[in-house]
Amino acid sequence: HDASAHLGGRGGTKKHPQSALEQAVESMGAHLSAYTSREHTAYYMKTLAKDLPKAVELLAEVVQSSSLSEADIELQRSVVLRELEEVQGSLQDVCLDVLHATAFQGTPLGHSVIGPSANARTLTRNDLVEYINSHYKAPRMVLATAGGVNHDELVGLAKQHFSGVSFEYEGDAVPVLSPCRFTGSEIRMRDDAMPLAHIAIAVEGAGVASPDIVPLMVANSIIGSYDITFGGGKNKSYAAVTPKIVRDVCSKYIYDKCPAVSAVGPIEQVPDYNRMRSAMYWLRF
Repeated sequence: HDASAHLGGRGGTKKHPQSALEQAVESMGAHLSAYTSREHTAYYMKTLAKDLPKAVELLAEVVQSSSLSEADIELQRSVVLRELEEVQGSLQDVCLDVLHATAFQGTPLGHSVIGPSANARTLTRNDLVEYINSHYKAPRMVLATAGGVNHDELVGLAKQHFSGVSFEYEGDAVPVLSPCRFTGSEIRMRDDAMPLAHIAIAVEGAGVASPDIVPLMVANSIIGSYDITFGGGKNKSYAAVTPKIVRDVCSKYIYDKCPAVSAVGPIEQVPDYNRMRSAMYWLRF
């Protein structure tokens, strides 16, 4: 699905070739792009509020009528392969991809977002068409805006430009999301020739719909990023998220849990997994 995002954000459509689409976006002073994460593919525009109708029209065109020409596919194939080289050259990205691979082993969340180079080299137009026809359906899509937007106007534009998105699946074959279990485990990639060691540790967290997600985000802000140059300062508190709630939620998700661990580089000194697992017992909040 990363390739479909590349083509949607940078390729042409059946109505506008790439140059005409770029000109239409630039004439509005807007920005059109796309990205893929492990959980979704997003097409988005940044534009002036007065240009909302044209922005929704162009987004609808990109999502529903991408031309998927062979020339565009070959161009974006080379872009994806370059991105793969960049990712493989970033040990931090490699370490985090390995972390997902061990934490969600045997499930779709264990795959990297950009995928293996073999997939990028062998991808065909038919593969993209099949993916889009299987997944770009109304029940799986969200249209969201932020800023100076009138909700009723947006609803009208959605009806006008997205009403053609199908609710039906071919052969009534609705894609089923595979369960993504978390497995406490580790992967180590030792290379003493590397100058730095990259180590990541994770425990299973809460879903975005869980009431625990906000306290976990607060905890993440406290312990998830630290640099010795960081200074102290005044901080605002929020009545809905008290220190006790944060401690309770951290205890629920972190205390005495089996972590997933990834380590890349000169990692001889990294403790044994069983020692790290035992130490989780002492993480009391």
